[in-house]
Amino acid sequence: MTRYPMFSVLLLVLTAFSVHAELQNVEVGGSIRIRGNYYNFDSLTDMSWIEQRTRLNVKADFTSEVSAFIEFDYYSGWGDDFRSNYLTGADFRSGGDDSVHLYQAYIEARDMWGVPLTARVGRQELSFGTEWLVGVNSAAAIFTGLSFDALRLTYATDNFSLDAVASKLAENHGDFGEDDTDFYALYFSYTGMENLTLDAYWMYVRDEVVDSGGIADLPGNKADLHTIGLRGAGVIGAFDYDLEAAYQFGDVDGIPSACPYGFGKADVEYDSFGVNAAMGYTFEATWTPRIFARFAYFGGGDTEYLKGYTNDRELPFNRLFSNWEYTEFFANTDESNLIYYALGLDLAPTEAVTLQLVCGYFQVDEQVPSVGWWLGKKGSDKTLGLEVGLYGAYQYSEDLVVRAGYAHFFGQDGLAQNYYIFNGLGSLGAGKDEDWDYLFLETELSF
Repeated sequence: MTRYPMFSVLLLVLTAFSVHAELQNVEVGGSIRIRGNYYNFDSLTDMSWIEQRTRLNVKADFTSEVSAFIEFDYYSGWGDDFRSNYLTGADFRSGGDDSVHLYQAYIEARDMWGVPLTARVGRQELSFGTEWLVGVNSAAAIFTGLSFDALRLTYATDNFSLDAVASKLAENHGDFGEDDTDFYALYFSYTGMENLTLDAYWMYVRDEVVDSGGIADLPGNKADLHTIGLRGAGVIGAFDYDLEAAYQFGDVDGIPSACPYGFGKADVEYDSFGVNAAMGYTFEATWTPRIFARFAYFGGGDTEYLKGYTNDRELPFNRLFSNWEYTEFFANTDESNLIYYALGLDLAPTEAVTLQLVCGYFQVDEQVPSVGWWLGKKGSDKTLGLEVGLYGAYQYSEDLVVRAGYAHFFGQDGLAQNYYIFNGLGSLGAGKDEDWDYLFLETELSF
């Protein structure tokens, strides 16, 4: 009964679409990235695997102001889900997640109402500044990518830009705005002065997904996390610099107090700072040497709750959706409660070859406290260790690059007890005086 009316409506929509949204230009692109990884974690374990991410996208321009972008991707380890049974070719290792995923799909309208306003709605990557807090998860191993279901408005002139973002991270289909996890951001960037960029931003995560852990990785009923920050970056002659600082505040509701009878709720809040700084100097000499220094600080909150008599606490700085990696070993962009110092050297032996040497020193901001001499337990040491890494890249052609790297971590006593992974809420549980190794070789083709 409804077949023909539905067909008529579909035909009408397609006809109208062809009239008002005729294609002007179509571009096809994508990339293939393959990396082999080897880890030696000393007393913990050894790991090795080959990972691959394949992306394919289409951009369609309907007018000079309206376009659509669709991108599919597939990430997997070699041998995980392709003909895993060599006799029958059946796939038993994928865990049910061996399909191609819709990574991005959005509509973009530019120069709206005659002003430099752009609206992008749909699934999309978000990248702000150096991606210290919001990025695309492509910096190191396990480069699965990161996209958001979001509405993004951008007002951009020659001197400044302002971005406003509203994103849905988790949907429980309850009343509007309830029982979900959302991410909002305002990001202002001033570029009106030559060789200088000044940024200011506010970011807000509202998590009402009950007992999920959520952004706080804690079983609360609601978490509110605000982040405000400033960034300045530029070049003065041969000297370059980038400095960013952020402050986080908010709270997590629904965590019980330490009372054994279950009375009351714990006072759990965010009140921490984060800093990321880098500076370098480039010499006019053979191989274009550049020396650089880096510093990072992620407040560790407090650790008094580890003594067991309270659940009240200040949480460590939350890395949000960072694409920064300070180490090859701890975790995937979520190390916190951390102080990091580094020195390094960049070299360019040829136009196609670049080399980098980095030496980083790691401490925790707040170590596990002593629980009393009467229990025979001392507080942990602050020092996590020293990491040395050597990296190289060869730009074989405009589209193809080959990268390789080796890193060694000289672990110290602080690795054993301190909380420095999972945004400063988890411990790796490694032994003391560890020696870790990481080796990778990768190639990436973009088109």
